[in-house]
Amino acid sequence: MSQTQFEIKKKSKLPWIIGLIVVVVITGVLMSKKQSSASQAKAESNVLKVHYEPTMIGEKSLIEYANTHIAPDYGIQLEAVGVQDPVQANRAVNDGEFDGTIYQHQWWLKQVSEANGFKLVPTTEIYQWAFGIYSDRYKQVQDLPKGATFAVPNDLANQAQALWLLQREGFIELDSAIEPRTAKLKDIKKNPHEFKFIEIELLSMARTLDSVDAAIGYVAQFDAGKVPRSKGILFPAAPRTFASRLVVAENRQNEANIQKLQQVFADPRVEEYLKTTDDLNVKGILTPVSKD
Repeated sequence: MSQTQFEIKKKSKLPWIIGLIVVVVITGVLMSKKQSSASQAKAESNVLKVHYEPTMIGEKSLIEYANTHIAPDYGIQLEAVGVQDPVQANRAVNDGEFDGTIYQHQWWLKQVSEANGFKLVPTTEIYQWAFGIYSDRYKQVQDLPKGATFAVPNDLANQAQALWLLQREGFIELDSAIEPRTAKLKDIKKNPHEFKFIEIELLSMARTLDSVDAAIGYVAQFDAGKVPRSKGILFPAAPRTFASRLVVAENRQNEANIQKLQQVFADPRVEEYLKTTDDLNVKGILTPVSKD
């Protein structure tokens, strides 16, 4: 073998060595990126999207409080997401786009789920929405005249809650054969004050106040409509069965992070926050869960 041949063969190994080094480097970089992406994905999976009703801004305050003061103890983070359309919000939870929602009680959920085929479950009780009877014309509920016009919500779930509250306060009597949570106007059996009930969309309740003698609905809705709380003539305690629930997708309720989400909202610090907060978006609007 000549010296020339030897040199040619010797030099021919260099590209192979360089190529091997390049492959090793690229592989290392790709593995590093993959590990980084996996770590990032794992971190992001601990951020849970929780829906709130935008007109009920106190719900956002509650989620943000829980994210700052409670969620870290359970190893998760909460992202508050507002969607105005309640059906679309439930659809997002059903489809896995959101991890949960805190804006509804179990009976509204049942109504929406049955109408849309959603597979959702109510879990932890979180708070009650304060209900109020408001009037532009009278200062006390006792001043309401016989035959007064009374606005009540037109959707079945919230109308039932309004009528149940009126029965608990002694204004009407419902048919004893029905469950109060299912009550409709036709189920009123005694109306000693001869109130004339008018069905109004919940979101329009505040705008309707000047055209009726009284209206009953959520304090938050009247607040959103710029109706001062001084117009409230009675704030009855809401039945526990209408407490807000953390609602999650049925097929995800046993996931570790969904279980942690339930633990966050079941934490005693949530009730303490509702009792003591000075946040005007929460105080007097979202209250601790009723005893009955």
